[in-house]
Amino acid sequence: MTAADDRVMRRALELAAEAGAGGDVPVGAVVMDARGVIIGEGRNLRERTHDPIAHAEIIALRSAAEAHGGWNLEDHTLIVTLEPCLMCAGAILQARIGRVVFGAWDDKAGAAGSMYDVLRDRRLPYRAEVIGGVRADEATAQLRAFFESRR
Repeated sequence: MTAADDRVMRRALELAAEAGAGGDVPVGAVVMDARGVIIGEGRNLRERTHDPIAHAEIIALRSAAEAHGGWNLEDHTLIVTLEPCLMCAGAILQARIGRVVFGAWDDKAGAAGSMYDVLRDRRLPYRAEVIGGVRADEATAQLRAFFESRR
């Protein structure tokens, strides 16, 4: 993990808090280029938009591809507060993201090392470097508070 990863994870946690305040599961995602510049951001919007694929990662990847002027984000890093699910892992690989840094592990649906390890699967033509557990306590606390408030 780099200092830039930590700085950008703080921004992802802010986006997650915004998602939670808006009634969505608190997950935030940020794409940064090789220089450490943020070029895309996203937060969960499924509840707000009634869109089943409006996960933070998908929103951030779309935003980054538009800013980058192309879909291939090979030299970029996706930083997200929760381990990506299967759908998001597939999108990450399709975008050719080179690195994925995430906060909380997702033992129920994680596809970056928990349930599955899609991002590093040797059977696939492209793989990403994965760094998990960055600011995991903060990300987990946001998620726990969100779900406890709904019980």
